[in-house]
Amino acid sequence: MVENATVARQLAHRTIRAFKNQPVAPEMISELIAVAQHTATSNFQQAFSVISVTDLAKKQQIAAISKQPYVADNGHLFVFIADQHRNQQIGAEMGTTANHLGGADRFLQAWSDASLAVQNTVVAAESLGLGAVILGSILNDAQQLIDILELPQLTFPVLGLAIGWPDQAPQLKPRLPERFVHFENTYQLPMPVKPQLADYDARVHEYYDLRDANRRVDTFTNQVQQRLSLQPEKRAELLQVLQRQGFLLE
Repeated sequence: MVENATVARQLAHRTIRAFKNQPVAPEMISELIAVAQHTATSNFQQAFSVISVTDLAKKQQIAAISKQPYVADNGHLFVFIADQHRNQQIGAEMGTTANHLGGADRFLQAWSDASLAVQNTVVAAESLGLGAVILGSILNDAQQLIDILELPQLTFPVLGLAIGWPDQAPQLKPRLPERFVHFENTYQLPMPVKPQLADYDARVHEYYDLRDANRRVDTFTNQVQQRLSLQPEKRAELLQVLQRQGFLLE
């Protein structure tokens, strides 16, 4: 194993959902935004933006969308946005009428810019002693979130990120064995999959059995099976919401 403080910190990553009643200093927020801005960006388009949600009423609405009450509690809430609106505005002011910013290629560029920036921000936050939780659950009702944040055309919320001073120390959640996620030259999933995951399922079962909070008995393969037939109502509308925002119309 490589002896490196950054690698060790990332390997010890734990999602933190409970934060102390201690604000994150504004200068620290600015530093984290600077880190996000220095993330790799496709074609140097910098096609993402970040909204700090500080209004309690808005945080409560987003907590309801996420079905995660802690989102409205202590901690600083960011929402990372795929943003081609800014670049459209630049082009319009320069007299350009052509606009392909809503196509799949440009949308995926903006989505990847925002996603990479989230992870960079998490690494930086944890290096400062903060905890973090990434919130894909903000898309449980994407249209409502767009309305809450008053997002213009050619923007779309990607991920939420709540950070703060940790008020819990959860166990480390086990990850899949490397052979199931790392292949050489071609896709080489070990077959059959489920029997070979028996030991991993047992470790996940133990993790849930021993976890300090939200105790339940579960396995990884059971969670995968449940997700196959689970389709939250509003998530089924994501394509239509994307198109209303001006994306994926081509």
